[in-house]
Amino acid sequence: MKAENKKLIEEIIDEHIQKIQDKLPGLKEQTRPISPDNAIGRLSRMEAMSERSVNEATYKKAQMRLEKLMATKVRVHDDDYGECLECGEEIALKRLQTLPESTLCMNCLNEREA
Repeated sequence: MKAENKKLIEEIIDEHIQKIQDKLPGLKEQTRPISPDNAIGRLSRMEAMSERSVNEATYKKAQMRLEKLMATKVRVHDDDYGECLECGEEIALKRLQTLPESTLCMNCLNEREA
């Protein structure tokens, strides 16, 4: 991969990291436990608990993506960054611009999911 493409990917990674870091505190706030003495109806309480579960999953997913992006930022300048781990072919630049942490090309990803 060309050096200018790696620089572009690094900038995209930084943008993704910043967006996630900005969003995490709000997500964390939405995962607070629902107080049992909260005076809401039974169904409303169940809905609140369900929403909290969804928010917890979203928070964990964002944390995991942040970790992957941080690791990718470290290895973006490696010689083999952007190469598929399965077939060794170069991963499409558009894919890396969207998901810089990608380690598989679309062909290998599709074969794995089939």
